[in-house]
Order: sequence, then C-alpha cells, then structure tokens
Amino acid sequence: MKKIVYIALGLLVIAMGLVALMITGEKPVAPVSEARPVSIPIEEKVEYLYGVPVDSFDIVEGTIGRNQMLGNILNDHGVSAQMIYELSLLPREEFDVRRIKAGNRFALFIDTAGVKYLAYEKDKVNYVMVHFEDSIHVENHTKEVKRITSGISGAISSSLWEAFKEKEANPMLAIELSEIYAWSIDFFGLQAGDRFRVIYEESFVDSASAGITKIHSAWFEHAGHEFWAIPFEQDSVVSYYDEEGNSLRKAFLKAPLRYSRISSRFSNSRYHPILKIRRPHHGVDYAAPTGTPVHTVGDGQVIAAAYQRGGGNYIKVKHNGVYRTTYMHLHGFARGIRTGVYVKQGDVIGYVGSTGLSTGPHLDFRFYKNGQPIDPLKVEAPPVEPVHEDNLADYSIVMKSVMAELRSVPVPSVEIASY
Repeated sequence: MKKIVYIALGLLVIAMGLVALMITGEKPVAPVSEARPVSIPIEEKVEYLYGVPVDSFDIVEGTIGRNQMLGNILNDHGVSAQMIYELSLLPREEFDVRRIKAGNRFALFIDTAGVKYLAYEKDKVNYVMVHFEDSIHVENHTKEVKRITSGISGAISSSLWEAFKEKEANPMLAIELSEIYAWSIDFFGLQAGDRFRVIYEESFVDSASAGITKIHSAWFEHAGHEFWAIPFEQDSVVSYYDEEGNSLRKAFLKAPLRYSRISSRFSNSRYHPILKIRRPHHGVDYAAPTGTPVHTVGDGQVIAAAYQRGGGNYIKVKHNGVYRTTYMHLHGFARGIRTGVYVKQGDVIGYVGSTGLSTGPHLDFRFYKNGQPIDPLKVEAPPVEPVHEDNLADYSIVMKSVMAELRSVPVPSVEIASY
C-alpha cells in the first residue's frame, strides 16, 4: 500500500513540473560540462640573416683581418680546395676574391654537411652570397637603405665635431658643413657661442648610419655674422648660395686641411724653436697628426715638389698670374704629384709630416700675391658665378622657403660676446 502511495506522489510531482514548464515556456536545462581550454599553436618568429633563416645553421661571423685571405677562412671551416679554386675563377663582376678588404664583415652558414653559404659585405649597402652546392653559385644583393631627413641646431662650446656629438648626432655632419663653408668660414677659428642650424638627409642600413646623404640647407652664426647655405640648381648643377645669391664657393679654400689647430701664425718676427733666433715666419702652421691629408686651396699647376733642408718635403702651386701657395714639412707627396701636373681645388697633394727643421708634425702653409707673402688667414677671395640675373626670381622663391624652414629649427640662446 505504501509503495503505491510513493508512486502516486512521484507521478504527481512530475505532472506538476510539466504544468509549470508549459506555463513558463522554458526548456529543461541540460547539465553543463566543465569547459576545456583549446590549445592554439603559436607561430614562431623566424630570424633571418642576409635572407637566410638562422635557426637552420651554425653561424660564424667576423671581419676580414689585415693580410687575411678569404681562402684561408674557408679552408679553416672545411671548404675543399677545389671549391676555393672555383671561387677564385668567378668573373670579377660577380665576385672578385682578390679585392677582399680588411675590416669588411663576413658570415659563414654551416650545417651538418659543412659550409652552405658565405655572405661577404662589399660595403655597408652591398653584399654577395656564395652558395656552396655541387658547384659555386653567386648572388649579389643590396640591403634596404632608409633615408631620413632631420633638422638639428646647437651652439659651439669647443668644436663643431663635439657639438654634434653632444647632440648625439652624426659628427660627420661637421665634415660636410666644413666642405660647404670651406670658402666662407675658417673652422679652425670657431668661437664659443657660435651657433648653427642644419637640415640634412642621413642614410641608415640595418638601423646603423650609412653616412650623410646630403645637406639640404644650413645657417651658421659666426663672430656675430650670419652665413646662409641655400641650395639652388643653376646650369644643371646644384650649388650653395648666400642670401644675396652669391656662391659660397670662392677662388680659394679657407684652409688646406680639415680639423686641426693653428700652432703658429703669420709674423714678421717669430722666435724659431730650433734655430733659437727671431726671424720672419711668413706662413701659418697647422698642427695635425702625421699622415693627415693636405689639400690644394685652389686650381693650379704644381711648379715644385721637392725637398729642402729647412722646409723638408714641400710643394708649390701656381694658381694664376697673381697667386701661388706653398705647403711645407710634408711626410710625403700624394700619388701622381710632381712638377708640372695640374691640380683641382680640394685635391689631396700631400700628407702632414715633420721633415726639415721641425719640432713635430705640422703643415707650414704659405700664400703669395704677386710674389709677396701675405697672411693666409686674411686672404679675401671674390665669389664665383653668383645666381644669374634671369634666375633671381626663381632663386628668391627657393631662398624664402629654405630660410623659413631653417628658422623653424630652434637654436639655443647664448650670450653673444663682443668681438
């Protein structure tokens, strides 16, 4: 009897549940099973070197040592003499193993069978890939070059080189600016408080600087005077001009060598450090390390390249019927320099030394006008080829645009000393 009652109660509960479900319209909920995390494979980032996946090889990187042969490097890593011989037979336009340069980088890609590839950097941009398979296969490649235009400004505290280093900029900008202003500013005579603005383009390869591509424009304030460098194309040649349209290129360079210091100036009575007497010193001495290149300050003909007891190795250049220059105490002459040859402004004609009566490496530079010595630091040379009159309207538009762009680069405020 009790069993029948329990069954009846159970059926009643089920019936009531069905009635409630019909009223609410809800469906019975199935039991929820525990969720399991789904494993999604993560794609590994493949690292490449010279276009080759590095995870497949053992990499040996290095730089070519002085007097080191590529064949010796390959032989040390198991490349056969036959393969090395075949490499030497490659056409020069593909890969000339005889022109391997000390200091250039290389990489060997080695697997279980030996050296698979050789990468050799010809320079910062170009490299060659050598495939060691059944026979030698060579591919020449060019790295991606990014060119970035930047503006920078600053003030001189010690030197232009140091000013750029303080700004964490490429100090080679100093060399580029010295080239542009070589006829206008004596960079050996920069003063604390001189200021500059430069807009330039720099190339980068593998996130490292590959050099200054070009100077777009520049402004320099030296000894209270402004010097603008405004690029303008005239007669299919781009040159730099000042705010009046005069070319920055003049008849003579301001100095015959880059970045040194003046150790002795032009004088009619200087105490000679060796002879211990007072006598005229009709030149300017530039102290610089032995081997520093010496440039001719203007076009001309070499009328002497010889040795004398006092001046040591010396060169004389006749520029025209009025001017000539002399370069003394040279360590040696540049290749091809001899009496009678013609040289162009900026050509390297010799190297700083300490020959003759000299207490240390320096260049004794002398300037003559109509046969009479004059102070090289006071030579006033007229500018060459200003902007042509029929180009002045176009130049004015370019000049205003360039000046506005340069003025947008803020320069530090400095207390200008009286000169």
